Amino acid sequence: MVTASPAGLMRLKTAMPLGGRILPSFCLIARQVMSMDAFFSSTVLVALAEIGDKTQLLALFLAARFRQKYAISAGIFAATLLNHALSAWIGVWLAARFSPTALSWLVGGSFLAVGLWLLRPDKDDSQDSPMMKYGAFFATFILFFLAEIGDKTQLATVFLAARYQEMWAVLVGSTLGLMLANVPVVYLGARLLNRMPTRIVRLSACALFCAMGLWTVWQNY
Repeated sequence: MVTASPAGLMRLKTAMPLGGRILPSFCLIARQVMSMDAFFSSTVLVALAEIGDKTQLLALFLAARFRQKYAISAGIFAATLLNHALSAWIGVWLAARFSPTALSWLVGGSFLAVGLWLLRPDKDDSQDSPMMKYGAFFATFILFFLAEIGDKTQLATVFLAARYQEMWAVLVGSTLGLMLANVPVVYLGARLLNRMPTRIVRLSACALFCAMGLWTVWQNY
């Protein structure tokens, strides 16, 4: 067996072409930048999309129904983490099955649709449920998970994961964004919602989603 001495390995590394050393480093940096972009975009867009959403109104209802605010917050976190993990996985799965051009049109069009959807305020249809007998945590977990199915923030998570093809960054960012929008409502209640400029927030979120959609299409045009 032939082994290389430390000095020989050093000479081999020194003799390696400059491009061979720079390219892997550049790719790693680009991947990290893309992950951070996916994380921050997911956090901001989901947090804005959640303002005035039916799940935020559900959080307000649960806070009035139960006194254990920490249990409600934990239930929201668990339900969001599970729901958005499935959503982010679906987004990455979809991205692997479309060509870049087709994917850009699909994701870009979906961002535009979600942006326009945000202009339509949700109604508070929260009501007592048989789930309430299971306590604050389990009632919140079940009701929040069900409410998130087909919701704007779930669809946003799917298409953000497809856009960036970064499951974990989108999962963490979208979960953080939803928690930032809902936990203050759990603790501060209607006082916070009544002072929040929901119309301005909805218009801002609509503009950001539409801009993201147009940018996604333009990049692959």
